[in-house]
Amino acid sequence: MTTDTQSPTTTKGQRYLARVFVSLKPTVNDPEGATVANALGSLGFEGVERVRSGRYFEVTLFASDEHTASTSVDQMCSRLLANPVIETYSLTVEEAD
Repeated sequence: MTTDTQSPTTTKGQRYLARVFVSLKPTVNDPEGATVANALGSLGFEGVERVRSGRYFEVTLFASDEHTASTSVDQMCSRLLANPVIETYSLTVEEAD
């Protein structure tokens, strides 16, 4: 199910696209990454020392400026998209086409 509908109150300002990358902190065990690393070895890919898994989000939003959009997405990350205890995140924000 897609949720691309927008209410009139959320379409004020410029449209921005935020790209968010969430990954486990280096000290946190990553069983999914270990499984992928083992599978790559089984498929004949040599030299794979380690794999870390993560998540990727694209958030399209309306904001008055890029700084406001970035601040809003940063709050989304710290409150929902990433678990600050075990994960880190990075984000980029740019005007959307």
